[in-house]
Order: sequence, then structure tokens, then C-alpha cells
Amino acid sequence: MAKLVVMYNKPADAAAFDAHYFNRHVPLAKTIPGLRAYEVNAGPVATPAGPAPYHLIATLTFDDMAAIGAAFASAEGQATAADLANFAQAGVQMVMFETREV
Repeated sequence: MAKLVVMYNKPADAAAFDAHYFNRHVPLAKTIPGLRAYEVNAGPVATPAGPAPYHLIATLTFDDMAAIGAAFASAEGQATAADLANFAQAGVQMVMFETREV
């Protein structure tokens, strides 16, 4: 499996962010080919030292890194990426990686 982790910085207007994210962005992202699972944090994001700079963290699961690449290259992936400009003005970081059980 492979994961795409998307970390959204705290927005100026959390209610507006959430409204757009859950009503527009999530349904759009769920059309991306190859997406196996889509999870977001439930409640505040924290670190061992206290609050984190993130409002929301999304974890998207794909079969492998090639599937993530194909997802980004698809029309649905391009539309989802373009939608970030509509609500993620505070910034967003993304990391991708293959997973293995240990």
C-alpha cells in the first residue's frame, strides 16, 4: 500500500474551510481513480509537545506509488489539486510513501 498524507495549516476561518472541504473537496477527491481509502483526523491535531500547526490531516490510501502518480495525472486528480486554491490559503503540505507491516 501507499499513503498520501495532506496536512492543512490552520485557516483564518475554520468554519469556511470545513464547509468547502467537506462539501466540495472531499466529494471531488473521492472520484480520483485508484483511491482505496480516505481518512481525516477526528478532533484537534496535536504533537507530543502540544498543539500542532495543522487544522486537518487527510490520509489517502492507494495500492502503490504508481497509483498515486496516476491519480495526480488523471483529470479528477488535476481538478482536486486545482480546488486547493479555493480553500487552503493558509498552506498545505503533502508527503507520499509506501507502507509495510513490521
